[in-house]
Amino acid sequence: MKARNNRRKERLGRARLTTLAVLLPLALGSTAQTPVRWSGVQTASPVAMITATTAQPVDATPVASPRQIAYAPPPKRLVPLAAGFDVQRFESMAQALVANQRVPGLAMAIVKDGHILTARGYGITDVRAAEPVDAHTVFRLASLSKSFAGAVTGLLVSQGALRWDSKLTNYMPALRLSDPTAAQELTVAEVLSQRVGLTHNTYDRDLEANVDYRTLVQKLAYAPMACRPGQCYGYQNIAFSLIGDVVFAVTGKFYGETLASRVFKPLGMNDASTGLEGIESSPRWAKPHVRGGGGWVSLMPKPAYYEVTPAAGVNASISDMAQWLIAQTGHRPDVLSDSLLATLHSPVINTPSELRGSSWRGERLNAAGYALGWRVYDYAGHRVVFHGGAVQGYRGVVALLPESDMGVAILWNSESSLPSGLMPTILDTAIGLTPHWLDGRTLGDTLYAHGADNDNDAPGVESSTAQAKPK
Repeated sequence: MKARNNRRKERLGRARLTTLAVLLPLALGSTAQTPVRWSGVQTASPVAMITATTAQPVDATPVASPRQIAYAPPPKRLVPLAAGFDVQRFESMAQALVANQRVPGLAMAIVKDGHILTARGYGITDVRAAEPVDAHTVFRLASLSKSFAGAVTGLLVSQGALRWDSKLTNYMPALRLSDPTAAQELTVAEVLSQRVGLTHNTYDRDLEANVDYRTLVQKLAYAPMACRPGQCYGYQNIAFSLIGDVVFAVTGKFYGETLASRVFKPLGMNDASTGLEGIESSPRWAKPHVRGGGGWVSLMPKPAYYEVTPAAGVNASISDMAQWLIAQTGHRPDVLSDSLLATLHSPVINTPSELRGSSWRGERLNAAGYALGWRVYDYAGHRVVFHGGAVQGYRGVVALLPESDMGVAILWNSESSLPSGLMPTILDTAIGLTPHWLDGRTLGDTLYAHGADNDNDAPGVESSTAQAKPK
């Protein structure tokens, strides 16, 4: 009997090993690329709530450390758009925004179920040499660039070239922070999720004064720390762009080249580019505009934030952004897998400052967090993945409504806050709320609304200086 039991145990042991041998490669292929270092931070319950609705934690594979957590893709339980969702109505609103040069130029894309519902331009590229904005007119994206940094880094993680918890000093041995041990602790995920530990917008004013990026990276050794890496949120542009140095160290190619080869080209983003040279060499591009002389004055783009390409250096047309939305809503798994998207869109730090600052935020947002190059909101009980951007003369917003498989991008070439009400108008209509974010006196009696959004900042922009910071 004892011998028979021993043989039975041996057979069971062999069967378990065989099963493990079959399942482990699948587990590694589906989750090993997605773990995000949580750093043991006890986040506020609202962020935990958003995370729970975003993606359910799964058991870490053997390659994941105890300080990591992996995310499985969220289930596809799609909620139909509310009755009254009318794309032509939104197009009419966009047209009204550029009428009489209220805003010089604007472009809007809406995608649903992997299909483009609209991707059009409105208004003009330049008040001094007017050409119509079309689907291929290139805009400066400012901080909408951050989501591209998360994606290209995630692709490198997926192929095993680095890990989310890889230390930056593995690739930048000379990196120093004012806390002698902080630079040794800082990880890839902490950079992309704005948890470097520095105070908000460290050295952005120096960047605006045309101090070069390399000098500012060296100055990080003297910047005040608000906390240890991973322990608090502090929005960055310069420190965020350290990820470009990591990408270069891993691939041997400049960040812009890697982004083009791994994201732009595969997704068919044929107008997209990086840098000042990139936008100026575009066949058609929208000039930035500021107020002056009783109207709009067009400028040449300033180079400052192009110095920090991962944070603010991408240029794209609304045609490009439509392809980006399709990929971000899970319809290009050949480029961005569901498991990678689930990780990129999962918040890891609470951002309570996002609950105020604009009228729609104050009324609609119940919770907010930062993920990997994205913000994640509880928008009136619905999960919205979002980012905004602004730099002198350009603004833009992108929002994903995963429950309805919908994405929206709006770009405009002026410092006006007027179009900032269009995004919450579209979101409200999609989920069945009555929007009141656009001024009916401006858009005309046939369009929504009676309340004006008088914010000085585009959505996603918490503060500004003489030159608006990308946020």
